[in-house]
Amino acid sequence: MTEDGLRQRNKNRKREAILRAAHDLFVEHGYEATTITDIAEKAEVSRRTVTLYFPGKLSMALAHLDALEARLQAAISERAPGWSIIDAVEQWLYSELDHPHEANALTARLLALNPELQAPYKARMAEIVERGARRLVEDMPSPPDERDAGMTAAAAAALCSSLGPTPARSDIVAVMTFLRGGVEALKA
Repeated sequence: MTEDGLRQRNKNRKREAILRAAHDLFVEHGYEATTITDIAEKAEVSRRTVTLYFPGKLSMALAHLDALEARLQAAISERAPGWSIIDAVEQWLYSELDHPHEANALTARLLALNPELQAPYKARMAEIVERGARRLVEDMPSPPDERDAGMTAAAAAALCSSLGPTPARSDIVAVMTFLRGGVEALKA
């Protein structure tokens, strides 16, 4: 066991303890009523440690979206040879649907109990979808002009956002079919 590996595991444990404490307190007492000091006490770390890991309460409330984005970007970057980005995104959506992460249920509960977090959550999701959608232009035979790239990203973002947090498989099929048709039309 290397010292760097141990140090990283300790950092990860501390980060997870902070997140667990924050989410528990946001659910128990509400987002607005919970302070950084409350989170630090529950996580058994200093207030400074909390702020070293997270710039504020909102970053803790939405932290699982960073992992979601990392999974999406990995699915695109590590796609099978011959797969388009749309193929990779579609398979990623099925995987997310078939293997939901514990954080999804916690976040759904957090948002239901703290409606003030819904707008920032939707905005962050829109950013993630937009960045993923912009990658679609990588599959085009020649670099698209800015209008085509923007239309592709906007259409993909709108379609993926329309899926909502718990889409049915048929919803994913419909969105991906529509998206493939649009990208093919732009390629022509």
